[in-house]
Amino acid sequence: MTTRPDRWRDALLVYKDRRMLFILFMGFASGLPLLLTLSTLSYWLASVGVDKTAIGLFALVGLPYSIKFLWAPFLDHMRIPWLSARLGRRRAWALVLQAALAIAVLALGGTDPATAPWSTAAAAFAVAFFSASQDIVIDAYRIEILTEPEQGAGAAATQTGYRVGLLTAGAGAIALSDFVGWPMVFAALAGLVLLSMIVVILAPHPGIEPARDAPERPRGRVDWFERAVVAPLADLLHRPGWLAILGFVLLYKFGDAIGGVMANPFYVELGFSGVEIASVTKVFGMIATLLGVFAGGVLVARYGVFRALLAGGILQAASNLLFAAQAAIGPDIAFLALTIGADNFTGGLGSAAFVAYLSSLCNVAFTGTQYALLTSFMAFGRTVLSSGGGWLADQMDWVTFFVLTTGLAVPGLLLLFWLMRLAGLRPVREGVR
Repeated sequence: MTTRPDRWRDALLVYKDRRMLFILFMGFASGLPLLLTLSTLSYWLASVGVDKTAIGLFALVGLPYSIKFLWAPFLDHMRIPWLSARLGRRRAWALVLQAALAIAVLALGGTDPATAPWSTAAAAFAVAFFSASQDIVIDAYRIEILTEPEQGAGAAATQTGYRVGLLTAGAGAIALSDFVGWPMVFAALAGLVLLSMIVVILAPHPGIEPARDAPERPRGRVDWFERAVVAPLADLLHRPGWLAILGFVLLYKFGDAIGGVMANPFYVELGFSGVEIASVTKVFGMIATLLGVFAGGVLVARYGVFRALLAGGILQAASNLLFAAQAAIGPDIAFLALTIGADNFTGGLGSAAFVAYLSSLCNVAFTGTQYALLTSFMAFGRTVLSSGGGWLADQMDWVTFFVLTTGLAVPGLLLLFWLMRLAGLRPVREGVR
């Protein structure tokens, strides 16, 4: 049983481990391509005149994030000859997937959504596929290289790098698009994907890899399917309250997802410029997010994952009301800074706690598959369920829309209360298992 730190100083010391630096850079590699199928894509579409309903439907190109568990067993068990022997299974797959991702990003930049939206959608789908696949191996690497008490700090480190990646693909892409064409913007982002490969090569090898990473005698397809697919799923389904766990994973950030997919069209419609959006919603917002994820990592270590989840869930839901106030006030840049600061800080806090929770649920024997399954449920809310956000925004004013997104956070919070009660007879840290 792990003892929770009794002092704030003890909770902070875990950040000194050098492994956290590599986890941070790998988080950057994961975050960089995500916005290319979300808010940056929606800004690009809005700037060339695509209607809001179509922008909302474009969220469906992120479907691979929701179904990545289907091919996670393959990445969890299969090795790349020669490369895996030298780098390990996780880093070998990361290199191959990052090379393919760079090509897909270049292809996306070469499309024209105004005249050929299907080509843009296909390229964006390819970006999402390789990005989601990269996430499988990077997340598994992070969980396997850290002990359980370090998962909170690891979640904060990966979220910090992740947010810097989001800033680069968000603020960087949006601001740069005011001065150069989108093909050049995407070429620069593809170059950063290639640079991320250097980090993967230099990252430390896990001290102990799962036994399945050793050479094995050939086995039948049925046996492989049982080990790679059935066993990880069965392990999750034997957890107490597994149905509530999956529902919570789906709904914890549902309100934020609905609001987030329409955030950039909201800014554009209010009249903010690309530079204003980049400087306030991205640069200033990233600083607030980094403070939030750092605070979330410390809260997990100090008070336990459930209390950190509760604080983050309530605060990130309440912050949506500031967007409703922004809609009523109009294009006031000072109030936008307040809105974005509060929203990103609370979102970062909740994200760090959420990643720590998901990581703690994974059995090291099935890390990639189980984490992919859990994050697929989370991504389902961000993509498929949130694809109706554009239609909702078309049916009501912005004030009503953002008040509604606040209410959509309630089901996830109710499930969290139930899970906290379920874990009440055990120590908090054991209760996440």
